[in-house]
Amino acid sequence: MENGNTTSGFILLGLLNHTRAHQVLFVMILTIVFTSLVGNALMILLIHQDHRLHTPMYFLLSQLSLMDMMLVAITMPKMATDYLTGQKSISTAGCGLQIFFFLILGGGECFLLAAMSYDRYVAVCHPLWYPILMSWQLCLRMTLGSWLLGAADGLMQAVATLTFPFCSGREIDHFFCEAPALLLLVCGDTSVFEYLMYSCCVLMLLIPFSLILTSYSLILTAVLRMHSTEARKKAFATCSSHLAVVGLFYGAAIFIYIRPKSYRSANHDKVVSAFYTIFTPVLNPLIYSLRNSEVKGALRKHIARCALNSLLTIQFGIFSKDSLMFLLGDNKEDEGLQYF
Repeated sequence: MENGNTTSGFILLGLLNHTRAHQVLFVMILTIVFTSLVGNALMILLIHQDHRLHTPMYFLLSQLSLMDMMLVAITMPKMATDYLTGQKSISTAGCGLQIFFFLILGGGECFLLAAMSYDRYVAVCHPLWYPILMSWQLCLRMTLGSWLLGAADGLMQAVATLTFPFCSGREIDHFFCEAPALLLLVCGDTSVFEYLMYSCCVLMLLIPFSLILTSYSLILTAVLRMHSTEARKKAFATCSSHLAVVGLFYGAAIFIYIRPKSYRSANHDKVVSAFYTIFTPVLNPLIYSLRNSEVKGALRKHIARCALNSLLTIQFGIFSKDSLMFLLGDNKEDEGLQYF
């Protein structure tokens, strides 16, 4: 086969075809994507608006929601457009940008989830030391580090992947540009890059995953020492739901990025990639945030404020903000940090 140059672009074969069953599945995916965007945007809004949620825990949650929204935004619009229009081409620059931003967000989320597990460990196992062990300075450093490590990995893999000579077909059997899928089109030797990518995945996936498992193991050990049966059940339920989402995200990512090239299957990779690009972003606000009583309280207050403001505007035309805040009982005396 002849080698192509790096200016001719690629063809994304997509995730779905135009059968009746896949059309129904496409509508379901769009519904999930819309729910994910609304849920994560709502989380960011609530955390920004409610002063009681201005804590390191909820700041990390807002960053997780931001990453999930961006992750959906860089993959799903292109997939939906390609499916509806039938034009599945993508430029080399566009493909490189997808790889770059996808790895920024995916790699950043790996480290962010590890930071969140550490936050919960400190809150449960060392609550009196929480202001010191989980200061705002440390929180901001961990957040910035998550973004920077993801950016470094994304830049390295995007540049390295697109410098290889590709075969003449240039058809990517995927619904977005992902580095392992492009390696299947390379005509040259990719063993050195695969080894480098494997090493990066150990850093980006296995090390944070090990830290998460260690944190939750220590949390569960502390929970087992609790005298209250109800508290133990509630903590177990929360930890298990958190670990389920973490396992889904990390399991899918490890399956995609750590398997050798010879064991890859395009159909399997597309399905597994759909889990952490479509389903995980919609689960995160439900599992980490909207089940939390403080978040639900902030949501009820925000809805009540909007409804009352609209009603009073209709009835009286003008209603002062201070009076409205007084009626809603918005004060700063009930601040707290609730994990379970």
